[in-house]
Amino acid sequence: MMYWNDGSAGWVGWVVMIVAMIAFWGLLAWVGVSLIRATAKGAQPGASVAPDELLAERFARGEIKEDDYLHRSEVLRQQRPTAR
Repeated sequence: MMYWNDGSAGWVGWVVMIVAMIAFWGLLAWVGVSLIRATAKGAQPGASVAPDELLAERFARGEIKEDDYLHRSEVLRQQRPTAR
């Protein structure tokens, strides 16, 4: 009476093992993707880009028009603190 089902875990045990295995491999994949994204060039979190460089990149990619680029760069130059 101590070992039901001839000592096997039964269907509940199989379901728990399958769910645990899926969770393990999912966690491992998530860690791998996170590490790849964190170490990829150009996608480094916390890397600061100057606003005028970012604006020039957007203009080069065609995301903004020339007049918009000129207007925004002028606004950036006006807001830049002066050196003492």
